[in-house]
Amino acid sequence: MEDAVRISTLAAAAATPLTDPRRRTLLRGLIALGMGAAASPLYAGNGWSARPIRLVVPTPPGGGTDLFARTLAAALGRALDQTIVVDNKPGANGIIGNDAVAKASPDGHTLLFTYAAAVVINQTLQPKLPYDGLRDLLPVAQVGAGGNFLVVTPDFPARTLKAFVEQVRKRPDAYDYGSWGIGSGGHLTMAALAMQTGLRLRHVPYKGVAPILADLQGGVIKAAFVDTSSSLPLIRAGKLRALAVSGTRRAPATPEVPTMTEQGYPFDTDSWYGLFAPAGTSAAIVQRLNAEVNRLLADAAMRERFLQLNMGMAPPKTAEQFAQTVRADVAVWGKVIRANNISVD
Repeated sequence: MEDAVRISTLAAAAATPLTDPRRRTLLRGLIALGMGAAASPLYAGNGWSARPIRLVVPTPPGGGTDLFARTLAAALGRALDQTIVVDNKPGANGIIGNDAVAKASPDGHTLLFTYAAAVVINQTLQPKLPYDGLRDLLPVAQVGAGGNFLVVTPDFPARTLKAFVEQVRKRPDAYDYGSWGIGSGGHLTMAALAMQTGLRLRHVPYKGVAPILADLQGGVIKAAFVDTSSSLPLIRAGKLRALAVSGTRRAPATPEVPTMTEQGYPFDTDSWYGLFAPAGTSAAIVQRLNAEVNRLLADAAMRERFLQLNMGMAPPKTAEQFAQTVRADVAVWGKVIRANNISVD
């Protein structure tokens, strides 16, 4: 409509004599139309304006979530012809970063790349969340599926999960284990194992996986649950020993590490990473993001990168199927939290 008005005004001005005062009025109108067009957002023709997309990651740089976020951001930015800037906002088991996105404008320019526990566990564990994870965060696409490693230091007297359980039973309350926060996936996975076996260990919560790995190497703690990506170099170097992986499948780069279930301690809930948007984001943007992420995850180069980072690939899901996964996992982890009386107090 503005283009039609601009053309009409230009034609009228051209047809008006130079000495006619009306010509100046028409030209002023034409200038105003041009300035208005220049002041309006410039859209790239793909549903987004030309300004960058901010991808919030609720963990420190260097951990598994950050590694996958940056891998996806680079590829997704090329696919959308957009600049995507990774913004790390760690703390409070993901709540700080999640909250920033939950309260952001739903225009497609602020997205969240997070890990499962930060959404599905916090929903039950944190009764005073500053947002509602099921209402205020819109699932867009699931990225990967797998588990976390139970690792020990090389001098720990166990090479299997069964031997670990037996050793800890011999010395109740003698060992500390680390996870990336109260109510994290690592914390609750150990709680689930304790429910089955009666283990008693002291939980040491950290603000991320990187400091856990540092303290394991320094001998501060002897055991921990950690992600399967950032811990991989240390495992391969013999500086840590992986006893088991949680979830339904072995990690692709470490097929020698059996699952907890295979070793007689059933645990059938997968961890995942996911892309979320603020509630109210248009269906067109959500569908475009979902389609692009699923296309990227099917690409051979991306699959190879995921193999290098030791993450299994989940079957592609629509945004609604991913939302169903989120709701189901909230129910599963809620039972573990309530059964163990876990709280943040």
